[in-house]
Amino acid sequence: MKEILLAVVVGLWATASIAHSPLEATTPADKSIVTEMPLEVFLNFKNTIRLTRVVMTNSDKPGIDLDLDGNKKFLSEHRIPVPPMGSGIYLIEWRGLGADGHALKGSFGFSVK
Repeated sequence: MKEILLAVVVGLWATASIAHSPLEATTPADKSIVTEMPLEVFLNFKNTIRLTRVVMTNSDKPGIDLDLDGNKKFLSEHRIPVPPMGSGIYLIEWRGLGADGHALKGSFGFSVK
């Protein structure tokens, strides 16, 4: 009986881990230092996700919502234009919906010298 229960728990855990779509890479890379402000940020997810909100904050300035018009579909790669805000430390916070229906969120940051 214990073996069956263990097999069910492991199976459910494996299914749940496959279902989610973690952020695999970003450009600029998380915690990187770049010499000039990028024209866009790139988010690459393991599986497809539909972004619902992306906010960019520069140092102590208020955050701004980024334009997601070109990112309304379920995609694994999202390119989002960013306005020039000069040098400083940037934080990108994102929220989305995985194709499996799970709400996802995360963040990454970079510095512009």
